[in-house]
Amino acid sequence: MSETSVLHFLDADALVDAARSRFVDVVTSAQAERGSASVVLTGGGTGIALLEALRKDSGNIDWSRVDVYFGDERFLPAGDPERNEVQAWDALLNHVDVHPDRVFRMAASDGPHESDPEVAAASYARVLAAHADEGERAPEFDVHLLGMGGEGHINSLFPHTDAVRETTQYVVAVEDSPKPPPVRITLTLPAIRRAKHVWLLVSGEAKAEAVAAAVGGASPDDVPSAGAVGSESTVWFVDTAAASKLDT
Repeated sequence: MSETSVLHFLDADALVDAARSRFVDVVTSAQAERGSASVVLTGGGTGIALLEALRKDSGNIDWSRVDVYFGDERFLPAGDPERNEVQAWDALLNHVDVHPDRVFRMAASDGPHESDPEVAAASYARVLAAHADEGERAPEFDVHLLGMGGEGHINSLFPHTDAVRETTQYVVAVEDSPKPPPVRITLTLPAIRRAKHVWLLVSGEAKAEAVAAAVGGASPDDVPSAGAVGSESTVWFVDTAAASKLDT
């Protein structure tokens, strides 16, 4: 049965360092067991800070045996600095021995999909299926990293939207994101739940109410992060400010 835990840290730096250490442990354990590991990266300030921390110290991770996916992407031209994958390459991937063929990017708006986000979403769904076990539509990710917005959104799953209510598809297009840019590609809650371990990295007082609501069992329709659950564990890494409205 999946376990949920909330880990409190003095500040965002301590949060990131703890997540870095645990990430190294999970990935190296997976590699020792199966020979490879599968991770889903996130953008945002804390998510990118974790990648920068891993750039400085990723322990004994063999990056050549890591499959890298993305939780969501801004549907912008290739190379746009606002794209999560561009930020991930800058923060980490350009600096470790990751195999480019094992980094699975979501399509850019100037790619082969003629600026059609629906086609791009379907393409990424096929990528997931191609790397899944027989009978499954996505890999069993070792870790899915998530940031969270002040209203509780994760990936590009925003409150009271069709995307957060999706129950069957693993990848969908979002064409009316309340946060710019409006067009995005995102993994859904069913895809997030394919991960053994789901980690939410949250800092700042502006997110405290959403943290308390999600941990307290809010509806994912109201607070999308409440629906982010790993098959083995769900861990909230929160700093003092983000934890300020939790019951103690």
